[in-house]
Amino acid sequence: MSTVIYPSPIFGPIHSRRLGVSLGINLLPADGKVCSFDCIYCECGLNAERHPNQKMPTREEVCAALEARLQQMQAEGPRPDVFTFAGNGEPTLHPHFAEIINDTIRLRNQYFPEARISVLSNATQILKPNVFAALCRVDNNILKLDTVDTDFIHAVDRPTGHYFVEAIVEGLIRFRGHVIIQTMFLCGTDADGRDITNTSDHFVKPWLEALSLIGPQQVMIYTIDRETPVSTLCKAQPETLDAIAQRVRDLGLSCSVAY
Repeated sequence: MSTVIYPSPIFGPIHSRRLGVSLGINLLPADGKVCSFDCIYCECGLNAERHPNQKMPTREEVCAALEARLQQMQAEGPRPDVFTFAGNGEPTLHPHFAEIINDTIRLRNQYFPEARISVLSNATQILKPNVFAALCRVDNNILKLDTVDTDFIHAVDRPTGHYFVEAIVEGLIRFRGHVIIQTMFLCGTDADGRDITNTSDHFVKPWLEALSLIGPQQVMIYTIDRETPVSTLCKAQPETLDAIAQRVRDLGLSCSVAY
């Protein structure tokens, strides 16, 4: 298994398939993973195998490191297209996530006002008022909804706490369109040999119905790009992704595909 653990609190910039030149902001420990999901396709590995010993960076450490990197990029390049909160798990778990968003907006406006701020989140914390309010302030509020099928969620996304997809969908509706839905489509089996392919109509049709209710500004569908901790997973085929994307567009929604 070859999985990725990112430096903290700043990494990159890297070239993102979906976002362009992306400066990464990792609010989780640099030596392991902290997440409210334990996805079997996660590029950072499984939670139990990536237990960190270090602490999360403080708000002050994140702010200082980000400003130093922005000063360097202003002097030497490249110019970032986006600041992306991602890294080793779920960024909204940081206790000062909302305050760090405020700091990032201030620094973005000072150094690269044309850049956008993105958050890649699994949406598990959006029912918390401070997290919801912070996500409303970012440019690209990118939230995961792989399916609305409870069995699939528990087999593949594997929430570590209470997770009710109906409540999450209601929370996504509350953004009133200021949300980008990100969905992983994949094929294969889990470690117990169960089929976890989610490209069939059994999964896609109710997911489309949820999208109709949410009304996102965009839908991003993608498939596996790097090695996964469960080796029996495989990529969804491009023609399958294209067909699903067209069904999204038929709803009047913008949809991008990353193969």
